[in-house]
Amino acid sequence: MTRILHIAPFNTAGVPLELVRAEQALGFDSRLVTLSRSRQKFEEDICLDLPWLDHWSIRLAKQLFSPRSRMDVSHEVSIPKEIPRIWKPNRAEDLLIHARERFWQDRIDAAIAKFHLLDFDVYQLDGGLEFFRDARIVRQLKSNGKKIICCYTGSDLRVRGVIPEIDALSDCNVSVEFDHQFLHPNLTHVPFPINPERFQRVDKPVSSKLKISHAPTNRTAKGSDLIIPIVRQLEKEYPIQFILIENLPYQQAIKIKAQSDIFIDQIGDLGYGISGIEALCMGIPTCSCVAPGFEEVYPDHPFILIDKHNLRRQLIQLIENKSYRDSKADEGYEWVKRVHHSQAVVQKIHHLAGIH
Repeated sequence: MTRILHIAPFNTAGVPLELVRAEQALGFDSRLVTLSRSRQKFEEDICLDLPWLDHWSIRLAKQLFSPRSRMDVSHEVSIPKEIPRIWKPNRAEDLLIHARERFWQDRIDAAIAKFHLLDFDVYQLDGGLEFFRDARIVRQLKSNGKKIICCYTGSDLRVRGVIPEIDALSDCNVSVEFDHQFLHPNLTHVPFPINPERFQRVDKPVSSKLKISHAPTNRTAKGSDLIIPIVRQLEKEYPIQFILIENLPYQQAIKIKAQSDIFIDQIGDLGYGISGIEALCMGIPTCSCVAPGFEEVYPDHPFILIDKHNLRRQLIQLIENKSYRDSKADEGYEWVKRVHHSQAVVQKIHHLAGIH
């Protein structure tokens, strides 16, 4: 049985652990080790609970010492001059990272010994990172004949870029972000992994107001500053209730979202996220942008396309037309099941990486 270890800074949006669960269902011995816990409190497998990854002091240090280009998260596509973008720490960043990793060393060594983390056959770096920025573990694994996969998520390639030592040793590069395929010369897009069977349509209580929700983890990346004023204005004109789902643990956030009649994912060039797919799974008509070129590959997607010019018009159509809402709700689940099912995503990654 092939043994697969996923390494990730966090269980970001639950994606790394969903890939692990899919591999387990397909008969692989798969585990996930995360460096720290996400603020959204997603479920963990092996978590090292390393300090100074998402601490307020680290966020402050990034503001003080990191270049603006690595701090600016946008909802618009920006193609860098170099492809892929290369992570190049400045002197201050280098010193801070080395100090942090020296502090981590004993805890990482103990986890490697306890969980036999160097004895797997395949290593998937969900986020393109391992335990150390100098790629010492990846170099050791590669010299022992292990297969290395990099799976990029979020703003990894847009903002940070690849770790060059890891990129040089990776056997296969994939990303769940559609636009990432234009940010790396040797990368394949795979859909966000999700198990639609974990989500159910909720019988909503009869209410005089339709619930419209939006759940940004990063307002800038989601285009929230364009979305919120438009929906707030519609609240004054129609019997609707706007629900902003923000800074909540995942399980609490998903329960609130399940009660929505309409969900707004995001505006911009980057396309929909995992939150929008969850809404589709729950039979909620979902408004979002899609990345340039996406409709050529997936022309039958069920998203209600929005931008800053048509969001008001699209929402009014949904608010006023119940049959339209119902038809869009019915489209979502089957499309997600066909395109995004995590087992199909894993099988595509394994085919690309030559894993049997």
